[in-house]
Amino acid sequence: MVHMFAANTATGYVLLALQLVAMAGAVFAIVHALRQRTDAFPAAGKLTKPMWLGILVVALLILFAFGFSGFFGIIGVVAVGVYLVDVRPKVEEVQRGSGNRW
Repeated sequence: MVHMFAANTATGYVLLALQLVAMAGAVFAIVHALRQRTDAFPAAGKLTKPMWLGILVVALLILFAFGFSGFFGIIGVVAVGVYLVDVRPKVEEVQRGSGNRW
């Protein structure tokens, strides 16, 4: 009985840590989006800045309310992941200038 409780507690801590990491990623993405120029998003071929901010805020609220597991949680994690892996690098590239630096 004691081992089952310890396993459940350990699993709970791992899941909580993963949820906090997902929420931290969402906060990072929101702060990053807020700091970017509004015209950089369409110039990168992505949705507008207000659209991405809305998506990311909703994703953070979903992660806060439902956690990262389950249907809604996965949607929140995917939204944050798409921003961090796809949108963020493109927006930064547009703002840096994509020309050859040599």
